[in-house]
Amino acid sequence: MNYPFQDNPLGQSINSDDILSDFEFLDDWEERYAYIIDLGKQLPSFPDAEKIEDNYVHGCQSQVWLIHTVTDGTLYLLIDSDAIIVRGLAAIILAALNAKSPQDLIDTDIDRLFEKLDLFRHISPTRGNGLRAMVEKIRAIAASEVAA
Repeated sequence: MNYPFQDNPLGQSINSDDILSDFEFLDDWEERYAYIIDLGKQLPSFPDAEKIEDNYVHGCQSQVWLIHTVTDGTLYLLIDSDAIIVRGLAAIILAALNAKSPQDLIDTDIDRLFEKLDLFRHISPTRGNGLRAMVEKIRAIAASEVAA
Protein backbone atom coordinates (compact mmCIF):
# COMPACT_ATOMS: atom_id res chain seq x y z
CA MET A 1 0.00 0.00 0.00
CA ASN A 2 2.01 2.92 -1.30
CA TYR A 3 -0.54 5.73 -1.25
CA PRO A 4 0.20 9.48 -1.03
CA PHE A 5 -0.57 9.80 2.70
CA GLN A 6 2.46 11.93 3.54
CA ASP A 7 2.03 14.02 0.39
CA ASN A 8 -1.29 15.37 1.65
CA PRO A 9 -0.81 19.08 2.44
CA LEU A 10 -3.97 19.13 4.58
CA GLY A 11 -3.04 18.87 8.24
CA GLN A 12 0.60 19.42 7.39
CA SER A 13 1.33 22.59 5.40
CA ILE A 14 -2.34 23.67 5.53
CA ASN A 15 -3.96 23.53 8.97
CA SER A 16 -7.22 24.65 10.51
CA ASP A 17 -5.75 28.01 11.60
CA ASP A 18 -4.90 28.72 7.95
CA ILE A 19 -8.47 27.99 6.92
CA LEU A 20 -9.90 30.18 9.70
CA SER A 21 -7.60 33.01 8.66
CA ASP A 22 -8.57 32.67 5.00
CA PHE A 23 -12.27 32.60 5.91
CA GLU A 24 -11.93 35.97 7.67
CA PHE A 25 -10.87 37.62 4.40
CA LEU A 26 -13.82 36.29 2.42
CA ASP A 27 -16.76 38.67 2.30
CA ASP A 28 -19.70 36.33 1.85
CA TRP A 29 -20.73 32.71 1.73
CA GLU A 30 -20.58 32.53 -2.04
CA GLU A 31 -16.84 33.25 -1.81
CA ARG A 32 -16.50 30.83 1.12
CA TYR A 33 -18.18 28.02 -0.85
CA ALA A 34 -15.77 28.66 -3.72
CA TYR A 35 -12.88 28.51 -1.24
CA ILE A 36 -14.18 25.23 0.25
CA ILE A 37 -14.43 23.75 -3.25
CA ASP A 38 -10.86 24.89 -3.99
CA LEU A 39 -9.68 23.21 -0.78
CA GLY A 40 -11.25 19.98 -2.00
CA LYS A 41 -9.18 20.20 -5.17
CA GLN A 42 -6.07 19.91 -2.97
CA LEU A 43 -7.00 16.41 -1.78
CA PRO A 44 -4.49 13.87 -3.08
CA SER A 45 -5.83 11.35 -5.56
CA PHE A 46 -7.63 8.50 -3.85
CA PRO A 47 -6.90 4.99 -5.12
CA ASP A 48 -9.89 3.48 -6.93
CA ALA A 49 -8.95 0.08 -5.48
CA GLU A 50 -9.80 1.47 -2.02
CA LYS A 51 -13.33 2.56 -2.96
CA ILE A 52 -14.78 -0.50 -1.25
CA GLU A 53 -17.43 -1.10 1.39
CA ASP A 54 -14.92 -1.33 4.26
CA ASN A 55 -13.73 2.20 3.50
CA TYR A 56 -17.17 3.68 2.83
CA VAL A 57 -18.40 6.35 5.25
CA HIS A 58 -22.05 5.67 6.03
CA GLY A 59 -24.30 8.58 6.95
CA CYS A 60 -23.24 10.85 4.11
CA GLN A 61 -25.62 11.91 1.36
CA SER A 62 -22.76 11.63 -1.11
CA GLN A 63 -20.39 8.75 -1.57
CA VAL A 64 -17.40 9.16 0.76
CA TRP A 65 -14.42 6.87 1.32
CA LEU A 66 -11.76 7.07 4.00
CA ILE A 67 -8.47 5.20 4.41
CA HIS A 68 -5.67 5.64 6.90
CA THR A 69 -2.23 4.51 7.90
CA VAL A 70 -0.09 4.98 10.99
CA THR A 71 3.59 5.75 10.53
CA ASP A 72 5.89 6.38 13.49
CA GLY A 73 2.91 7.09 15.75
CA THR A 74 1.30 9.56 13.34
CA LEU A 75 -2.14 8.90 11.87
CA TYR A 76 -2.44 9.86 8.20
CA LEU A 77 -5.80 10.03 6.45
CA LEU A 78 -7.07 10.16 2.89
CA ILE A 79 -10.69 10.99 2.05
CA ASP A 80 -12.53 11.16 -1.26
CA SER A 81 -16.07 11.93 -2.32
CA ASP A 82 -18.06 12.07 -5.52
CA ALA A 83 -19.38 15.55 -4.57
CA ILE A 84 -17.16 18.61 -4.92
CA ILE A 85 -18.52 20.43 -1.86
CA VAL A 86 -18.07 17.29 0.26
CA ARG A 87 -14.47 17.02 -0.94
CA GLY A 88 -14.01 20.56 0.36
CA LEU A 89 -15.62 19.73 3.69
CA ALA A 90 -13.36 16.67 3.91
CA ALA A 91 -10.39 18.98 3.29
CA ILE A 92 -11.42 21.09 6.28
CA ILE A 93 -11.59 17.95 8.42
CA LEU A 94 -8.18 16.83 7.20
CA ALA A 95 -6.65 20.25 7.87
CA ALA A 96 -7.70 19.83 11.50
CA LEU A 97 -7.18 16.09 12.05
CA ASN A 98 -4.66 14.67 9.58
CA ALA A 99 -1.04 13.93 10.50
CA LYS A 100 -1.53 13.86 14.27
CA SER A 101 -0.96 11.22 16.86
CA PRO A 102 -4.17 9.28 17.50
CA GLN A 103 -4.45 10.82 20.98
CA ASP A 104 -3.88 14.37 19.67
CA LEU A 105 -6.56 13.74 17.06
CA ILE A 106 -9.02 12.59 19.73
CA ASP A 107 -8.17 15.66 21.84
CA THR A 108 -8.76 18.09 18.94
CA ASP A 109 -11.98 20.06 19.36
CA ILE A 110 -13.17 20.01 15.77
CA ASP A 111 -16.65 21.18 16.78
CA ARG A 112 -15.08 24.46 17.85
CA LEU A 113 -13.56 24.80 14.38
CA PHE A 114 -16.95 24.14 12.77
CA GLU A 115 -18.50 26.78 15.06
CA LYS A 116 -15.84 29.36 14.19
CA LEU A 117 -16.39 28.69 10.49
CA ASP A 118 -20.17 28.79 11.05
CA LEU A 119 -20.45 25.75 8.79
CA PHE A 120 -23.63 24.15 10.08
CA ARG A 121 -25.69 27.30 9.42
CA HIS A 122 -24.53 27.34 5.81
CA ILE A 123 -24.64 23.71 4.71
CA SER A 124 -27.67 21.50 4.37
CA PRO A 125 -28.65 19.24 7.29
CA THR A 126 -27.72 16.18 5.22
CA ARG A 127 -24.26 17.64 4.52
CA GLY A 128 -23.93 18.35 8.24
CA ASN A 129 -24.79 14.73 9.01
CA GLY A 130 -22.15 13.62 6.52
CA LEU A 131 -19.58 15.92 8.10
CA ARG A 132 -20.32 14.40 11.51
CA ALA A 133 -20.17 10.86 10.04
CA MET A 134 -16.68 11.51 8.64
CA VAL A 135 -15.47 12.87 11.99
CA GLU A 136 -17.01 9.95 13.89
CA LYS A 137 -15.30 7.40 11.64
CA ILE A 138 -11.95 9.19 12.00
CA ARG A 139 -12.32 9.37 15.80
CA ALA A 140 -13.18 5.65 15.90
CA ILE A 141 -10.02 4.88 13.91
CA ALA A 142 -7.94 7.02 16.29
CA ALA A 143 -9.54 5.38 19.34
CA SER A 144 -8.74 1.92 18.00
CA GLU A 145 -5.12 2.98 17.45
CA VAL A 146 -4.88 4.34 21.01
CA ALA A 147 -6.32 1.08 22.38
CA ALA A 148 -3.93 -1.06 20.30
